[in-house]
Amino acid sequence: MKMPMTAAIRVLRQHKAAFEPFLYRYQAQGGTAASAAHLGVDEHQVVKTLILEDERRQPLVVLMHGDRQVSTKELARLRGVKTIHPCKPEIAQKHTGYQVGGTSPFGTKKTMPVYAESSIFALDLIYINGGKRGFLVGIKPEVLKTVLAVTTVDVAT
Repeated sequence: MKMPMTAAIRVLRQHKAAFEPFLYRYQAQGGTAASAAHLGVDEHQVVKTLILEDERRQPLVVLMHGDRQVSTKELARLRGVKTIHPCKPEIAQKHTGYQVGGTSPFGTKKTMPVYAESSIFALDLIYINGGKRGFLVGIKPEVLKTVLAVTTVDVAT
């Protein structure tokens, strides 16, 4: 299979970021457990891109280990807002330009604040969506900081 040319790949190339493409058979509802199994890597290294919003419907991106959840209560406290919750899939797609299951933090249609779990940066290599279902890119975690305006947080549960 040929590597797809997505907005995420264009952004990574524009920043001259080193990445390795990984294609796998996408499984609906499979999540990071399925992609980690296909790649033969620890699910902790697969970073999911979550599109959330606050009570004013202001969207934000959270990058989290595949095997962890986000404490939306803690994130809301850190942001100084009342509540944070996941966007509906059609709203997330409007903000990102990506289909749910293929959301990358790189090359989103709308510029949104990006929050990354701090422990992601302790890993040697992470696998994150390349902008299409069944397509991950392997990158050094520092790439997140060089390509995106990332705020590190400790909101994993």
